[in-house]
Formats: sequence, C-alpha cells, structure tokens
Amino acid sequence: MSFSPRKPGTFSETVSTNGNSSRLRKLLEDDSADSSTLATTLDDSSENEQYTGKGGHDEDSDSNSEDNQIVPEGFCVECRDQRSYLFCKQCDEEFCEVCSAMLHRTGKRKQHDQKRLQRSDVDTEANMLDTANGTQTAVSSASSANHVGKKDDDDSDNESIDKTSEMQVETIDETAEATHDSKYSSIELLIKSGAAEFDFKHQNGRLITNGGTDFNKWITERAKYIPVRLTLNEKKYLRLIEAALNVSEYTDKIDILSYGNKNKRIVAQIKSLCAILSGLVLSSDYKAGQKLFQDKKFEDNKEFYQKIFEIGRRYKVMNPEKMRGSYGKLMYLLQDSAIPQVSEMLGFELVQPIKTVYSVLEENGMLHVLEDEDIEIATREIIATGKTRRQIQMEVKQKERALESLSRNYATADLPAEELRQCIYSIGDNHAYLRFNRDPCDRMIDYLKTYFNSKAAESDDLSLSIFYGRNGSRLSHSHQAQYRYVLQTLTLWREVLHDMFMLWYKADQDLLSKNNRYRLVDTGQGLNRVQGCPQVSKAIHTVLHRTQKSCNGWVGSSVIHLGDHNVPNALMFIDKYNQIAPILNPIVRCLEFIESAARGQVDPKVREYMDSAFGDPEHLLKLVLADFFRSAFDGSGADNFFDAGSCIDGRLTSAWNWCSQIEKKPYFPAFLLSGFVGFNGSSDAY
Repeated sequence: MSFSPRKPGTFSETVSTNGNSSRLRKLLEDDSADSSTLATTLDDSSENEQYTGKGGHDEDSDSNSEDNQIVPEGFCVECRDQRSYLFCKQCDEEFCEVCSAMLHRTGKRKQHDQKRLQRSDVDTEANMLDTANGTQTAVSSASSANHVGKKDDDDSDNESIDKTSEMQVETIDETAEATHDSKYSSIELLIKSGAAEFDFKHQNGRLITNGGTDFNKWITERAKYIPVRLTLNEKKYLRLIEAALNVSEYTDKIDILSYGNKNKRIVAQIKSLCAILSGLVLSSDYKAGQKLFQDKKFEDNKEFYQKIFEIGRRYKVMNPEKMRGSYGKLMYLLQDSAIPQVSEMLGFELVQPIKTVYSVLEENGMLHVLEDEDIEIATREIIATGKTRRQIQMEVKQKERALESLSRNYATADLPAEELRQCIYSIGDNHAYLRFNRDPCDRMIDYLKTYFNSKAAESDDLSLSIFYGRNGSRLSHSHQAQYRYVLQTLTLWREVLHDMFMLWYKADQDLLSKNNRYRLVDTGQGLNRVQGCPQVSKAIHTVLHRTQKSCNGWVGSSVIHLGDHNVPNALMFIDKYNQIAPILNPIVRCLEFIESAARGQVDPKVREYMDSAFGDPEHLLKLVLADFFRSAFDGSGADNFFDAGSCIDGRLTSAWNWCSQIEKKPYFPAFLLSGFVGFNGSSDAY
C-alpha cells in the first residue's frame, strides 16, 4: 500500500502568460496604494527590518482597522476571496462552504439556520473565461462580480440581482454597453467591483523560528522531538522490518468490509508478521535467533518486537523520503495493536515511545550536556558553498575537537561515549533535515521578494493577479493580494517544516492512542481510516496562529482539514506536508541553474537557447516564478472549495496541481536542462 500524496481531479487548464492591459496594471497600482503589506517575517534580529532586492521595494506595515475592511459584494465575509454560497440567519452573514462549515461545526453555532443562496445561470465558470465577444465577456464578469445571489425565501423566479454597494454599475446592459465602448475590460470590471482588492487588519508580532534567543535553550527544547540516529546493529533490524512489511498484505486483509470478527483478523495478521520477522532474524543470525525464540512463547519476546517496530518509526521520522510504501502498513498495524481488545489477545503492547535525544539524556541524568557551549560547534553543519578549502578544514577540526571534548567530559558508565556521540550526531542530523526540507521555502521567499514588487507588477506577463475562472483559478486576487497570499503560504510551510519533528511526534501519539478509535470510511478515494487528531490539531493551529500574528492580516481561509475526507488521520497529514520539499527543491534547482546561465557558467548553447526563446535568463527566471506564484496558489486542483480553495490544505493541493502540469509549461525544457526528472521525492529529482 503506497502513501503517495493525494492528487484530486484537476481542471482543464491552458498555460498562458497573463496578457492584461496596461490600463489594468495602472488600475491595480491606484487601487492598492493604501493597502497594508506583509511585514518581513523571516528575520529574527529585527521586527521591522525591511527587504529590498531586484524588482523589489521596501515593504511598509501600514495598519488598517478591521471595521474598515471592505468585503467584496458576493464574497465570503470570512476569507474574502471565495464567493458566498450560504447565508446564516443568526449570524446575518454570507459565507463560502468551507468557512461556514468551519465556523458552524460546534456549539450553538451548529444549530444555526443556513440557507443556500441562489445564483444566476450566467454565474458559471465557463462564462468567466474570455471570449472573442467582448460584450459577452463583460456580462459574465460583471455578473460574477456583482451577484450576491441572495433572494427572499418565497421568491422562486430567476431574476438576477444586479446592484452592488461597492460600484456604480446599475444594470448588466449598462455594463455591456460600457465594454462595447472599450471603456473598461472585463478584468477591470472585476477589479472595480472589489472582488480582487481588499484590505487586511494589521497584526503585530514577530515569527519565532528558533524557540528562544539562546541556542542551548532552543536545542534543549527541540531535543524532545529529535529521534536518535540508528546504530549499526539497529540498521540490521531495520532491513528486517522493511523486508517483512514489503511482503505483508496487512491493510489488504484488515481494511475491508467484512462481517467477521475484525479483532481476530488483526491478531492473526500481527502474529503472522511477527513470525516472518522471527524467521528473518533466525536466517540472518542463527545463534541470536535461537537465543531469542527457542522454548519461548510469543509474548515472551515483547521487548524484541517493541524495539524493532520502534526502530522503523524512528528511522522514518529522520528520513521522510524512505519507507514510502511500508510505513503506512507499519503505523496501521501498530494502530490496531493499541486497541484494548487486541492488546489483550496478544498478551502485550507493541508500541513503545520513540527514542529521542532528550529521552536518552534525561534517562541517564545528562541533560546538562545540551547546556555546554561546545554543543553548538559539535552539531554545526559544515557547508562548503562559498568557502575555501582551508576554511572548511578549519571548521572540521573545530567540530571534531568539540565532539571529543563533550565525549570525554560527559561520558559515564550508563551513557558510554559512543552513545553520547549518537545523540550529538542526531542533533546534527536535525540541522541537515532543516536545510534540505525547510530552507527551500526560505529560498522561494527570497526569490519572491527579490524579483517582484509587492505593490504593482513589473509588466503584464509578470503580474501575479489571478481571477476566478481564468486558467482554472478558483480565487480572485490582485497582484498585491496574491503577493501577500504567496508570501504567507510559503512562510506557513516554512514554519510547519521547521516544527515537523514536533508535529510528527504529536501525530504518532494521536495515531497510537488507546482512546482515539478510528472509523473505516469511504472518503471518495477508497476506504480510509478516519480518526480525530486532537494533539496535531492543537499543534498546527499554534503554528498557524504564530504565522498569522507575524503578518499584517491573513489572505484567504484559515480552515485546517483534519479527521475528515480530505485528511482522514494524522498519518495523511504528515504525508501531505512531507511533499513540500519534493515540490520546492526541483524548482529551486532549476532557478539556480538559470542564474548560473546568466553568469555564463553553463554551456554557451544553453545560454543561446534561453536568449532566443525567452529574451534572456533573468526574464526566463521571472516567467517561471510568476507562473508558479500564480498557478500553484490559485485554489485549483479539486472540484470544490472543501478540497482546494484558499484553506490551509488547499494551498498545497494547488501546488500539486501545478506540478502535475509541469510538462505543458513553455519553460519545461529549462527544467529538463537543470536535471529535473520529477517531483517524486527521490534523490534524482534534485
């Protein structure tokens, strides 16, 4: 059973550059002049430090009162970028389906009376697309921007509501006439309606990314979630558990609709897998296997089984690209073993906590090792980029001396020097994990700030503005709003990956809790285990709140799907966000290749191709970035707003949708020249 990321059905989408008129660009600049922008969120040294780069500018932090925010007519009052489809009588507000479900999911609000708004037949996605008939385009755009779609309960006719409080377009006929006279284009009408431009409340606060001002305090807290690196002997057991899981048909036997006793099937399958493990151990080391299993009952070897299953879980956390087909079976097997009736039939529990750096040091009374000043040097990652050989050798020697000093000063009989080194190496592995998984988000944020102005687009084809119904987009954002939306999303992804070890630890607890039962539900993609995620939910909402607090407002919805048909359980949540690095790393590699071409560090024929096809490498780089920031953050990738849209999970769904269409992009040859082979997470992809 493979746990590759779920990719919902996508829209048919035509890849093209944004050909908006210069009038539109001027309109965007004028309308967005007073809007607040996102404050710099990634610099811990100064809360108000500004960033300036190529094509960029110093961002301001003007605040706007929440009461002064303009909700576009016909759009959700909560997220402000999706059209409203439901009206709540008690709230006296209009919501999109996602925000309505989120706000009315518990308490007395769950009893609120909601009615679905009726919409005109012309308010369809097809009519949002540009056509050769300018009058028809204007009618479609104006109707989608202006229609609130709200009617009296007893009104059964199909009369359209063509008045709004935000713009002076009184009738569709007048709009069509204005368009016929070329006074406004269809896109300009959408902008003028307010559907693509709104203000957001300023929020003070700085994004905390290091857990504290002192490295030792930060690493002490983070060590609670850093798994200990496997020893050589543990790696032998890892190969055994992987081999056993690869031939196991556990989920095929258990996750089915059957009238038989499920607990008995679970116990039989678990014992079968353990028997396979026993045979593999015996065949690989006869003496060790004989000592383990001779004249012993199944439950007598509980410590061996607990250890070998813990090794598999620990290894996966540090290597998310590994065990892609077997890890799901492992977690579901352990999830079933935690059922009280099953553990009673087995005679013992298969689950034991993941061994972390903190737990090992705490068990041996050596937590003060993390307070030593040498711990920062001993765990430092040595990166050769931009350094001379002498500098690299000097750093290596410093690291070796610090490691030797810690081993000599803190090793005890209970905590030998080799085991202490394993803990220190594990902290270094944490730094490598962050560089490979989190840092691509930093690179993309840097590209966004360097090559794009947050106030206005450099040109029409480099505009980030998106419009509902155009090229499959499900959202409507001006250039400025989309800039914020992309920056906030990348910042959120960065923070999720920064705290991924903590989130994985919480997910492990949610999945394997005795009191957190799951339901086997057909989610539209087969039978899945739907289970609540209380600890993961609390942790990810804390990360989201921290990110939102660092920004001047929040563009889009704040809904996080957990324990529903989109993200059935904590395992799917972890698998979903582990795809961010496989998506961004190939893009960053391609952009770096284009930059090296601009510096003349590639084959001259490659540079000649870029010059002839795209003008020059820098323009090609901007085209790639502009298309990614538009199409990978446009709410597309599914057939409804619950699966995509601007919700927290939908942002990643849109990125998956963009990845699935990469071969159709005009700049795809540049990806191939950079060594791109796919977004599948293998090392060959980056």
